[in-house]
Amino acid sequence: MASDQHAPADPTTQHPQPDTAGGQNIPHPGLTSDMPDEPDHGEKTYRGTGRLTGRRAVITGGDSGIGRAVAIAFAREGADVLIAYLPEEEKDAQQTVRLIRDAGRKAVTVAGDIREERNCRLIIDTAISELGGIDILVNNAAYQMVQQGGIEDITTDQWDRVLKTNLYAMFWLTKMAVPHLKPGSSVINTASIQATEPSPELLDYATTKAGIVNFGKGLAKMLAEKGIRVNTVAPGPIWTPLIPATMNSEKAESHGESTPLGRAGQPAEVDRPTCSSHRRKPVTSPVKPWA
Repeated sequence: MASDQHAPADPTTQHPQPDTAGGQNIPHPGLTSDMPDEPDHGEKTYRGTGRLTGRRAVITGGDSGIGRAVAIAFAREGADVLIAYLPEEEKDAQQTVRLIRDAGRKAVTVAGDIREERNCRLIIDTAISELGGIDILVNNAAYQMVQQGGIEDITTDQWDRVLKTNLYAMFWLTKMAVPHLKPGSSVINTASIQATEPSPELLDYATTKAGIVNFGKGLAKMLAEKGIRVNTVAPGPIWTPLIPATMNSEKAESHGESTPLGRAGQPAEVDRPTCSSHRRKPVTSPVKPWA
């Protein structure tokens, strides 16, 4: 493992394939402490350089996985951070809060299901009142549930949950945040390799991820004249609580093995240039989200 994210590293040896303990499943939505092999979020390796000093960030799904890695990075770069998450994820959220505060930054939490528009409003209102504004909105939270039978096994309730969590919430949060964003602010959306290479058993999830890409492209054109950047980051297979909580044992056990590196990526690798097999460049803007 590299000493920090700035040090050159060989991605083929930087991390092993996660120990999936034979595809052990955990209850949804999944807690980091329940995983057979806890992910690397950059706790010991991310070194900030002050690129976000004085900024204020909102991160949905900031309690664990990619969201926690982003929260750590942003805090160590100097940003105060609000994380939003499900009430069942409180244990993970408090760990992320500790890491933000250890970096000397303010941490704010909002627990609630973002399928409800009122909860999205609460997130934005809390950011304005507790952080004093918003400079970065990260639409990262998502829901998936593997259905091996594909479309025939996807219920209307599941379809509704996936679209509400992955698309509706992004729309609501962005619409509510835009009036508060000033030139130099940014919106960052998490898509997935599923947007362009959909798996049949994740048809509903893949559909939303493709929608996120298009939403980001259109939003980038709309907000460019206001000096606001929009980026959509599309990672490949990443080892997060969502995997053992939503995939059957066979899928969870082999997660990421089909990539060129032969392993799943770690959350800490998503915002670093060291693991091209698991991280895709932003697809809406040629500049980095925090440039």
